[in-house]
Amino acid sequence: MSEKKPTFEQSMQRLDQIVSLLEKNQCTLDESIALFEEGLHLSQELNTQLKSYEEKVAQLMKESSGGSHDF
Repeated sequence: MSEKKPTFEQSMQRLDQIVSLLEKNQCTLDESIALFEEGLHLSQELNTQLKSYEEKVAQLMKESSGGSHDF
């Protein structure tokens, strides 16, 4: 069975959790490094998704400007 990829919002929520855990400074060094690594991975994934969404919006705006729609 394949794992379902988390949504953008779910990934953002997890990243917020990681930041909160690291800010509390109550983890061992090994736990902190693992959380930091997970956070970096999530950040890269979110950045990629965000760029994709921005490109999609730009394309939609370009397509809609060809029509006679006033927004």
